[in-house]
Amino acid sequence: MKPLLIRGGTVVNADREFRADVLCVDGRIAAVGANLAAPAGADVLDAGGRYVIPGGIDPHTHMQLPFMGTVTRDDFYSGTAAAMAGGTTTIIDFVIPDPKQPLMDAYRTWRGWAEKAAGDYSFHVAVTWWDESVRRDMGTLVQDEGVNSFKHFMAYKNAIMCDDETLVNSFKRALELGAMPTVHAENGELVFLLQAEMKAKGILGPEGHPLSRPPAVEAEAAQRAIAIADVLNVPIYVVHVSCAESAEAIARARARGQRVYGEVLAGHLTLDDSVYRDPRFEFAAGHVMSPPFRPKGHAQMLWRGLQSGNLHTTATDHCTFCAEQKAAGRDDFSKIPNGCGGVEERLAVIWDEGVNTGRLTPSEFVAVTSANAAKLFNIYPRKGCLVEGADADVVLWDPKATKTLSVKTQRSLGDFNVFEGRTVTGVATHTVSGGRLVLADGDLRAVRGAGQYVKRPPFGPPFDALARKAALDAPTPVAR
Repeated sequence: MKPLLIRGGTVVNADREFRADVLCVDGRIAAVGANLAAPAGADVLDAGGRYVIPGGIDPHTHMQLPFMGTVTRDDFYSGTAAAMAGGTTTIIDFVIPDPKQPLMDAYRTWRGWAEKAAGDYSFHVAVTWWDESVRRDMGTLVQDEGVNSFKHFMAYKNAIMCDDETLVNSFKRALELGAMPTVHAENGELVFLLQAEMKAKGILGPEGHPLSRPPAVEAEAAQRAIAIADVLNVPIYVVHVSCAESAEAIARARARGQRVYGEVLAGHLTLDDSVYRDPRFEFAAGHVMSPPFRPKGHAQMLWRGLQSGNLHTTATDHCTFCAEQKAAGRDDFSKIPNGCGGVEERLAVIWDEGVNTGRLTPSEFVAVTSANAAKLFNIYPRKGCLVEGADADVVLWDPKATKTLSVKTQRSLGDFNVFEGRTVTGVATHTVSGGRLVLADGDLRAVRGAGQYVKRPPFGPPFDALARKAALDAPTPVAR
């Protein structure tokens, strides 16, 4: 691999921005500084007039996911290639075992699927059931496989939904291991009930989807998960926070000193629930995801959560189904496969709606699109910043360039784009992944199988201290 010198740009990390060159050698950043000399044989990339930022990290994607009787269109190659086209160089995807399936069996399956990835990848592993084998496999995943986060679906009754017993056991085990519990916060029992009520009223189209999953359903689950984590003294990460009520629950918990972290999706920051009332089934169904897009006003509260530091990361929940797959729910909204795309558009949408409006500074943009995810999932400063020794995942960002987002030009294999027709200002012109130039002015050079699995080590303090405190606070067993 030839050395690469990125010259003349403005480097932006989460803590500051400054004029500097960036030298990439053997897949790592060898130097960041002014007037760096190009090694013999190096390629030189002129970054004049552009920002030089860390490659984006999308901490929530679903590539090649078997779900609701079908499989997503994007696999690990097409999905990571699409990510690179938009400036994202690392994804954290999800291993989702079937109920009663050993966690390690599911993990090995997903690792096999991901070998074709063009960009770097890691995994959260879902806990969908509980017994001693799950406890044991969690230990193996953390200690041997570099998994430091476990996902819990509080929705999808009769499928992958966790009950409270599973949550408690898994959260406690995660604390012992130095791993982060994460939750999909929706009350699955209420969703199941409300879906039946909507259908009994004759509401069968996509408009029934948000009606069966109102904000209170999400807020209840978020508060319950936060309360369980508080009792057990374990930090918790709430995925795809979509409504003001959940954001407020996180803010309240943080205000009293609890370690709670929140993720928000690019779609929830920019779209509203009017999409479900469109008379075109394909259009409305194309937006069906969970939690659903919310009424106007909720997005503003999510932006305030990012600005205040009570929400921390941005993601996409990239999970692409085509119109034919979505049509399975034409006569029953509860059968529409849940999922939308966005891994390619995330950075541009958040820059346009965040930086261009004054909501975020460029450094804050880097924080919510890469650095915070790297810190929360323990791969910083290897990922998420441009410093000597970090992985050479670098994006040249032109703040003046424009692009109209469309299914016609996207790299994703999905046949729908929730941002269709939106013109953004600020786009990635070049993407470097592991020192390789994989996007150059629209020329995507993704290589199947070039991506590397990223191990994420377990956390030390505060997990160690919290575990000790939990043990001290535990009631003394009564002798019998």
